[in-house]
Amino acid sequence: MNKSSKLLEVVFVMFRLGCIAFGGPAAHIAMLEKEIVEKRRWMSSEHFLDLIGATNLIPGPNSTEMTMHVGHERAGFLGLVFGGIAFIFPAVIITGVLGWFYTEYGELPNVAPFIVGIKPAVLAIIMSAILKLGKKALKGVEIGILGMITFVASFLGVNEIVALLGTGLMGILYFNVKHKESTDKKAFLPLLLTSSPIKGIVGLSTSSIFLTFLKVGAVLYGSGYVLFAYLDAELVGNGWLSRQELMDAIAIGQFTPGPVLSTATFVGFQLGGVSGAIMATLGIFLPSFILVLILNPFISKLRNSKQVGYFLDAVNIASVAIMVKVLFEMTITSLQDWQSITIAILSIVITFKFKKINSMWIILGGSILGYLLSFI
Repeated sequence: MNKSSKLLEVVFVMFRLGCIAFGGPAAHIAMLEKEIVEKRRWMSSEHFLDLIGATNLIPGPNSTEMTMHVGHERAGFLGLVFGGIAFIFPAVIITGVLGWFYTEYGELPNVAPFIVGIKPAVLAIIMSAILKLGKKALKGVEIGILGMITFVASFLGVNEIVALLGTGLMGILYFNVKHKESTDKKAFLPLLLTSSPIKGIVGLSTSSIFLTFLKVGAVLYGSGYVLFAYLDAELVGNGWLSRQELMDAIAIGQFTPGPVLSTATFVGFQLGGVSGAIMATLGIFLPSFILVLILNPFISKLRNSKQVGYFLDAVNIASVAIMVKVLFEMTITSLQDWQSITIAILSIVITFKFKKINSMWIILGGSILGYLLSFI
């Protein structure tokens, strides 16, 4: 297969995933794993895990950055760029249209009955990915203990990035002592990529919108709730939006497919119309493209280093442990009534009984069933 064909394949796969990627980063990564590793075999589970571990250590939307990594592995630089854009595009268009709707009519269309069924359905997809990735990541009792430590720390409220880095360092220390090796500090230089916030934003213009969201995209770790805190400080704090308007924007990002950072498109439309939406979207996603472009070439090379290999093994099991924690939290919040429990059970049965079924049908089935059961 030539480069053009591979690039078109990347765009097609990522665009389709972008259309059905509900449920947050853990669900998105689970769908990506099923499509890329299990179905298309573009890479091994081990390398996919390495990409997850590396992605968790940089700011930005993890699942979107994973589509960029996969695109780069399959079709080079253009695969990274167009793969990322294809995944983001559906969410950006939907949130842009809803932003116009909100501006014109002051309210949002009622899509809640369809969304209700999606949340319990994605639990099955995440569960399936955890089992498959967990088998690859769990390379021994010691690695399993590190995973348990990460899970407990994360469950107790320790910041996820701190937990990941802490587990990685524990992995290095333990296996160095076990194998009586010294640490080569230079091997970790590529992992020390950091971004600094941009200061001095004043006024409200297209460039101000771009720089504001660029700052957020460059330093953002965590979930949509963390995004809410960042945008609250930047937008509500500066008097650009009311808190209710920001909450509506976050809600849009939560119930549309793709990354929750597409909230930026909605907010940008409120602040500056079409040009504001474009600038906000570019600003919040641009750091991810740059960081992935810098990091991706190092990942395979880093695996060849024993020291970084220990680090990645520990971070990989830590990433799976955090997925387990996310699954636990999502289960509690999603299964609130008999309808959601029914959808979750059916989705789990179908996912594990028919292992080759596309995630799209699980999502679509959950959505339709959620709508139908809402009448009972």
